[in-house]
Amino acid sequence: MQVAQAPELTICGIEELPAHSTRKVTHVLSIIDPDRAELEAFATYGDHIRTTLRFHDIIAAISGQIMPAPDHVEEVLKFGEAFLARADREASSHVLVHCHMGVSRSTAAMMTLMAQANPDEPAEALFVRLAKIRPQAWPNSRMIAFADEQLGRGGELTAALRRHYGRQIKLQPELGDWMNRLGRQAEVDMAL
Repeated sequence: MQVAQAPELTICGIEELPAHSTRKVTHVLSIIDPDRAELEAFATYGDHIRTTLRFHDIIAAISGQIMPAPDHVEEVLKFGEAFLARADREASSHVLVHCHMGVSRSTAAMMTLMAQANPDEPAEALFVRLAKIRPQAWPNSRMIAFADEQLGRGGELTAALRRHYGRQIKLQPELGDWMNRLGRQAEVDMAL
């Protein structure tokens, strides 16, 4: 995101949260499974604003699991709106977005926030920036499709996501294998 003073951006998984407690995080977007207990790691963080969303990292319906839905992406955008409209925009800031592993839901949310804050920046450039922030980024395609629609990007984010998946499979073939094992063959196929 680019604002008066560009924030530091971090994406991570739950196990990495303790390592960021001394990094002056000002805003946190937590995306966790619905049945996950409240995370204790944030007790060691300084003052920060935190929003928690609860849904599973899936792209097709699975009995007993909550799929990412349009209202979840709306909540991500509300988090972004509040960040962009904050009174202390000139102060240094650090936005941390996390999910379970820091690979899919969190990277989709960060892409959504970056696209929201930079409406004129091409999606391709945003995905390149995302991969620099989190090299193993494999954004949840369902979340990106909702963001594409809600931000009025006309399919640009989804098209760039396909190319991103292709680059990721070339650079890290194990990501494609991992997504296949997780039942996300449709995303791997998007890259082909």
